Amino acid sequence: MNSNKLLACATLVSILPLTHAFAADDAAAPGQSAPAERVVEGESAAAAREAVAKAAAYIAAAQHEDGSFSNRRFPGLTAISLWALVGSADAKYDEAIRKAGDFILSCVQDDGGIYVRVPGRAGGGLSTYNTALCLTALSFSGRKDIDRVVLNARTFLASSQLEGDDAFAGGFGYDKSAPKRYADLNNTAFVIEAMRRTQHFEDRRPAGEKKADIDWAAALAFAESLHNGQGTGDSEGGFAYSPADAKAGTAEGEGGKVVLRSYGSITYSGLLSLVYCRLDRTDPRVRSTIDWVSRHWTLEENPGVGDQGLYFFYDIISRALSVAGIDEIPRASANGDETGAAKDGAATVDWRGELMAKVASLQKPDGSFVNRNGRFWENDPVLCTAYSAVSLAFAAGLMR
Repeated sequence: MNSNKLLACATLVSILPLTHAFAADDAAAPGQSAPAERVVEGESAAAAREAVAKAAAYIAAAQHEDGSFSNRRFPGLTAISLWALVGSADAKYDEAIRKAGDFILSCVQDDGGIYVRVPGRAGGGLSTYNTALCLTALSFSGRKDIDRVVLNARTFLASSQLEGDDAFAGGFGYDKSAPKRYADLNNTAFVIEAMRRTQHFEDRRPAGEKKADIDWAAALAFAESLHNGQGTGDSEGGFAYSPADAKAGTAEGEGGKVVLRSYGSITYSGLLSLVYCRLDRTDPRVRSTIDWVSRHWTLEENPGVGDQGLYFFYDIISRALSVAGIDEIPRASANGDETGAAKDGAATVDWRGELMAKVASLQKPDGSFVNRNGRFWENDPVLCTAYSAVSLAFAAGLMR
């Protein structure tokens, strides 16, 4: 390990106290605001709250009559907008939140999943993806009529986990009924979060009814299989997307081994997965992930894939680091010096302040956000605005 990596690891230990548990273990119950002591103050936070308010107004105005947002065929998109409206903490959006929740409930299927069927097209409903997002959003909505829906959706997601002994085992794909066996880390992270955030609903399951949960050890093993370890060069510590899809391309590692390149948003999805799988901050997999983050810290692009998925990148940064309880990350030697410190002398990154300032600066006068790169549906201003509002709400401490 070179001197810069030694410094980064030493700084990491000082930033992440070894006795402190992850925030995921003591998070507020879904649907509740963050405690007052967690709300961030300062100029950037004030600008973030103003940006969230403007974004919420834009999102609410874009709601369809049936309560949905964006493409009605994919209720997960409505779920993201619902989450953003909840994050605004403004009672004037209560009706929009109710209508969005009603639409999501209208998409509940007999198998417990929350998706829209596509006749004659197996896997076309993206059932796992949509169910996971809807389940998480419903848990934040504060509704009192969702216990049965949540419990059935948990059973559906648990049944969607792939078994076996191939590279996809333990993971989740877009749809368990897809004709081709497949899993990726993003869908796996969506399911992991949904299952962890709704775990307390199992206490409400009727006596004698089998409780539902995923195989957490298998899910962790799948995530770990996409975590680049030693001998993978610049990808070391980061995550790749799927055994079947490199997304950021490949590189040659030690001994000529093919490496699936790590990239930004999927590495934060990996961190989120590690957190919800209850790995401690002392775990070397967590430390190496933060080391990759520190070496590739930027908000100008989704590192490794440019402007692809940029607004989801902001969203997952904020959620992953918030849930992990990390307020600062080591600043690696991006400037080419030997100390790892920035030119302003700071040895750490105040990711909340930097993220809030960056995202707020991208907001358009009408309150919207949109990516000029339309990949991953980010040419949809409602989706990008929802991602941005959720990102800002977590960074400002309004949600956790």
